Amino acid sequence: MFKKILAAVCAGAIAMSLAGCKNGGETDSSDETAMTEESGVISDEIDTAMTSLEFTAGIKVGWNLGNTLDATGTKDISSEKSWGNPQTTEEMMIAVKEAGFNAVRIPTSWGNHMDENHNIAEDWMARVKQVVDYAYNNDLYVILNMHHEDWNYPYEDNKEAASDIMSSAWTQISEVFKGYDERLIFEGMNEPRWVGTNFEWNGGNEEGHTVVNHLNQVFVDTVRATGGNNAQRFLMVCPYAASSSRSALEALELPNDSANRLIVSVHAYTPYSFALQQGGSNKWLADKDSSTRDIDYLVDTVNELFTSKGTAVIIGECGAMNKDNEEYRAEWAKYYMSKFKEIGIPCFLWDNGAFYSGETFGLLDRYTNTWKYPDLMAGIMEGAGAVDG
Repeated sequence: MFKKILAAVCAGAIAMSLAGCKNGGETDSSDETAMTEESGVISDEIDTAMTSLEFTAGIKVGWNLGNTLDATGTKDISSEKSWGNPQTTEEMMIAVKEAGFNAVRIPTSWGNHMDENHNIAEDWMARVKQVVDYAYNNDLYVILNMHHEDWNYPYEDNKEAASDIMSSAWTQISEVFKGYDERLIFEGMNEPRWVGTNFEWNGGNEEGHTVVNHLNQVFVDTVRATGGNNAQRFLMVCPYAASSSRSALEALELPNDSANRLIVSVHAYTPYSFALQQGGSNKWLADKDSSTRDIDYLVDTVNELFTSKGTAVIIGECGAMNKDNEEYRAEWAKYYMSKFKEIGIPCFLWDNGAFYSGETFGLLDRYTNTWKYPDLMAGIMEGAGAVDG
């Protein structure tokens, strides 16, 4: 998206401090182990043989660390806690893994932590890396993205400015994480859309679609240009607003990719009345067509447009708000996870840590590392095939 301000691993202070590079970014192989131990540099071998569909088949079910690194309450390192969640710990990731999840999505906001030249603050990059490592070092798949940004609105007159920032930011991020293996996935954008307009959530329009497609291409080109494992890393690209509407999915043009390792990112709180609408239905029954038809339609649509043609898909966000209806949520989760599993699509549950007000998608009590809804968790895991049914 933006001008590449880091042409090599050590072209800037952030990459130097976090990647421990020397000699213009080249590392003497004899020093690799020592550098890894002393500086935290990861230099893992990446698997270049698998297709995107083979890769996503290894992801059973994922969990979102929502309203945390993506929070925008402050512009300093304290922003992680600005939306009411505690500081992330490795123990949280261990609790996630022990519950049956084998993947974590780490929504992350970057814009508030950039200077006027789009340089990402060193302390913020270091903290993001630390949280990624909590999951990665516990053998979880990790999705790292750009979340809650206000610079990437997909208008034609913002396209070049957004492209510059995209390119700059993803160059910096890619350099820091270039030694991680394929379990680390980059996701270029989160729900890019015309905020506050009639086109925000209705699937978008031609201009919005065109600019999103352009920014997806900038993202892919930027990451691939950094080399190392990034030349083959799996990358997630989204339609306008990451929308599950057919119009937005049909408008998505997959970027040209030298590695042919792209995954489509879709968000689907479905059916809306039960899953996301406050004041909507609090009941969901697997034997009722009125409950299942929206899920079935979406599964058929993404299979028709993508998976049947060899393109992998991840449902990056899904969930059903708590309405004092755990029994129905558990039934919904079992059905939802199993239907997408049938066509090889893993799902990531949204967890914003909220249990009592607002959009109540909380699952894990991050203060005690306990799960609030055991029946719901059982439904998730059974539907995803993460445990024996």
